[in-house]
Order: sequence, then C-alpha cells, then structure tokens
Amino acid sequence: MRSPDDIAAALTEKILAAPQQGRRKRVALVGAPASGKSTLAQVLARQLTQGGCPTGVVPMDGFHLDNRILSSLGLLPRKGAPETFDAEGLLRLVKALPEAERLFYPTFDREEDLARAGAGLIDGQCNCVIVEGNYLLFDAPIWRELAAQWDLSIRLDPPLEVLQQRLIQRWLDFGLPPDEARERAIRNDMKNARLILEQALPATITL
Repeated sequence: MRSPDDIAAALTEKILAAPQQGRRKRVALVGAPASGKSTLAQVLARQLTQGGCPTGVVPMDGFHLDNRILSSLGLLPRKGAPETFDAEGLLRLVKALPEAERLFYPTFDREEDLARAGAGLIDGQCNCVIVEGNYLLFDAPIWRELAAQWDLSIRLDPPLEVLQQRLIQRWLDFGLPPDEARERAIRNDMKNARLILEQALPATITL
C-alpha cells in the first residue's frame, strides 16, 4: 500500500498542471468517512506549498449543523448524512474561493463534536485550496452544483470492508465499547458511505 506522501507526490504534478477558473485553484478531495481524506489533504497541501504553490485546506466538516439544530429536526442520529450539513453555506464559500482576497471558514472539533465559526483562514498568499469532504461530488440538489466549481477533483475509493474496519476503530479510539462502536459505524457511517457511492458524480482522478 502506498503511503500518503507517495500518493501526494503523484498527485502534485497533476494539480499544478490543471487549468483554473480564477486566481486561486480549487481542488476537491472526496470520499466516504474514514477513506483517508483529511490525512491526504494535509500532506498534499504541505507538498504543494513546498513546491512553490501555497495551499490551504478547507474541511467540509466545518459545515456540520449544530447538534441542537439536528436534535430539533430529528436528525441527530443521522449526523454525517447530507441533510445534516449547511450545503448552501459550503457552496457560497467554494464559489468565493477563486477571487476573494481573504476568507474565513468554520472548522469542526471532533472531540467536542461541534463546528467552530471563523476558526480557519484562507489568506491572500494562498494560491490553491483543497476542499475535503464526503459530498463534494454528490448527485443531489444543491450538492451537485459544487461539481462545476472544481478545477480538479480526486476521489478516494477504498473497499467498503476497509472503511467499516476503520470506522469501528475510529469509535473505539473515542472510547466507545466494542458493541457500541460497531453499531454506530454500521448503523450510520456505513449507510452514508453507501449513499456516497450510489449517488457519486464523476471525478477527474479516482484512487
């Protein structure tokens, strides 16, 4: 299995060569939960920056709706499903990325299980932004409008059995007992993973 550094090295040249729609390039890194998006995004950004293209990362998870809103809508058990994100807010930010001098974006605190408004910054020195998330190439209202925004899109597509193992381990690492970790992974996370596959729009590159 190739390391994130090796994968990023192979992708860097393709990202740099991709034509762009504005002064700042937008790259989508999409995949199911636990597909390795966050790790690869950080390694890619580091390598691109070291190669002379200052690059930032915007995680889609910052657009999670607050748990209080999800509870009021009866959606808390489905957290991570498409309807539990602020899709309109994400689309507005992605559309602004090419030309805005400076942009603030929300981040997600996984340990606290909440989004933090204005916790991230894309500044004027940034020439490329990697947006990483589950539904960046998703064939559903609002979400599908994102597909036209990307200068390059990369899909991570590990086998479902690998995803399930990683998701169970993720919940174990957060302190859940084995039965509860497995139930949470299968009942919600794997349901979302299958939905992403079933309603996937084409990517420029699939790994």
